[in-house]
Amino acid sequence: MDSLYNHAVELAAPVFFALIALELILDRVKRTRYYHLGDAINSLSCGVVSNGMHVFFLFLGLFSYEWVLRRAPVHLPDNRWETWVFAFFFYDLCYYWYHRSGHTIGVFWASHVVHHQSEEFNLTTALRQPGTASFLNWIFYLPMALSGVPVKVLAMVGIIQLFYQFWPHTRLIGRMGFLDRWIQTPSNHRVHHAQNDIYLDKNYVGVFLIWDHLFGSFQEELDEEPCIYGIRGQLHSWNPVWANLHYYWAMAKDAWYAQSWWDKLKVWFAPPGWRPADVAARFPKRPYDPRIDFVKFDPQRSVALGIYGLVQFVLLTFADLHFLKLLPNQGAALNVAYFVFILGSLVSIGGVLENRREFLIAEAARLTAIALAVLMLGQWFGGVRDVRIVAAIVSFQALSLVSLWLAARVKVRQPAAVAAA
Repeated sequence: MDSLYNHAVELAAPVFFALIALELILDRVKRTRYYHLGDAINSLSCGVVSNGMHVFFLFLGLFSYEWVLRRAPVHLPDNRWETWVFAFFFYDLCYYWYHRSGHTIGVFWASHVVHHQSEEFNLTTALRQPGTASFLNWIFYLPMALSGVPVKVLAMVGIIQLFYQFWPHTRLIGRMGFLDRWIQTPSNHRVHHAQNDIYLDKNYVGVFLIWDHLFGSFQEELDEEPCIYGIRGQLHSWNPVWANLHYYWAMAKDAWYAQSWWDKLKVWFAPPGWRPADVAARFPKRPYDPRIDFVKFDPQRSVALGIYGLVQFVLLTFADLHFLKLLPNQGAALNVAYFVFILGSLVSIGGVLENRREFLIAEAARLTAIALAVLMLGQWFGGVRDVRIVAAIVSFQALSLVSLWLAARVKVRQPAAVAAA
């Protein structure tokens, strides 16, 4: 099941990135400005983190599913079309409740919040997936095991349903008539990602809108109510690790300071935003204010620094694909080391795009460490010992170090309003 998912990602990734490039071109031609470099890279970085975590922790759900399946009263054949149709509809129903719980229960929102943090809405948002989902999401699919759905069928319909959800993450496709009433479309999913009061916590489905109609969570997109994207209580960071941990940290602090043991437990299962009364009184938070919370996170940096971050991220994307390809042929320790390297690099690049001095220093240290490690070991991950490849990697790190130094020295052009002030 794990290798099937990795192979599917390898096949789908070029298609996804081609469609993202096409959407970006159309965005620039139409001058709609639905893309923001830092936001888009952060979304894609979260996707890389999610893939890596999925690789290491998929076994939790697989083990649990197989344990229940062995004890199921019935076992459906995987060579009948009826099994596949039943499994696809059943999976979509289970996904609906998994998704809905991700908006209504604190511990599930702590994971799912990652997908909603982007203040833009484009195809990169589709790949902004949570890194901690594999810890608990499998719980919602155990009814399929009880129904006797084979593991192979579960894996395939899950991948198809997941990949289907890529295309509705766009603003370039408008209303689609009767389809908007029956399946997940861009219009319906724009509503789901909006933080407007009327749109909040609506349209949970993956594919079939019947579940939202049936359980009272459907809301159509309104011309008079333009969608405003992002979360209430913005992240204000392009760090993909913090993106995955920030709400867990907030709940952990509330649980720590709560006096009541019941409140310490309730923090994790109450609706998102709930806080123990004594903690809220002791550590009050600023009330939600649309005038402030609708202002997008946009730290100032030079164009050169943005280009540097983009180039480094593209290379890390190839490193991630290389990591996925090496998984079956490389020891667990090296797989973990490779993923930690990718993870740390993404954190560093996010800080560079925020133009934070400490991360500029960390990025310089990262480049230097890579060059020294490759020189000393004479190879890259996967046992590549070709002298030409080693020389190319070391040379590129040196070039990157110079580029980073030059980009960091470029004076940031202040917005006109700031300059006038």
